[in-house]
Amino acid sequence: MHAMQYELTLPADYDMEIIRRRVASRGHLLDDWQGLGLKAYLVRERGLHGSPVNQYAPFYLWNTGAGMNAFLWGGPFQGIVDDFGRPSVRQWSGLAYEEGGAADSPGRVAVVRRQQVPDGGLLADVRADAARETERLADEGGVVLAASAVDTSRWELIHFSLWGNDTPEADGDLYEVLHMSAPGRDRVPG
Repeated sequence: MHAMQYELTLPADYDMEIIRRRVASRGHLLDDWQGLGLKAYLVRERGLHGSPVNQYAPFYLWNTGAGMNAFLWGGPFQGIVDDFGRPSVRQWSGLAYEEGGAADSPGRVAVVRRQQVPDGGLLADVRADAARETERLADEGGVVLAASAVDTSRWELIHFSLWGNDTPEADGDLYEVLHMSAPGRDRVPG
C-alpha cells in the first residue's frame, strides 16, 4: 500500500464552491482507476471546524505503484497541474489498514494526523505502535476505515481515518469528504 496526498492551500477569500463543482463534475473519473484502493476528495474551509485555511487536499491509498504512477504521469493529475500549478505530492509507505465498524457508510469527514517518528528505540516497535493505533481508530464508533503509513525521508508517520459521522473521536486536521472513489478498497493490504 502507498499513501499519497497533495494540498492546494487556496486564498482566504477563495470560493470553495469552485472546488465542490470540480469534484462533482470530475470525481467519478477515478471510480474505476486501476491500482487505486481509494481516493477521498477532502476539503477544509477557513473558519469551519477550526481550519485556518481553505484547502483542497485529496488523500489516496494505492494498491499498486503502477496505478499511482499512471495517475501522476499522464492521468487526471494533469488537470490539477493545468489549473493550479504542480503541487508537492507527499508519499508514504503503508504500514497498516483496517476497515471500521461503519465500513458500509459513506465517508463524511476524515482526520489526518502527522507525527514524527521518535529518535531512539526499535523501528519495529514504531511500526507495531502504528498498527495498534490503526486498529484502535478502526474500533471507534462511526469509523469507516483507518490507515497508517510512514515517510522515511522525513521519518514522519501519518494516521488517516475516515468517519461516517460528523463527530470524529480522533486528533488531527479535520476535512470534509466531498466524494470517495474506491475501486480497489477491498484489496488494500492490511
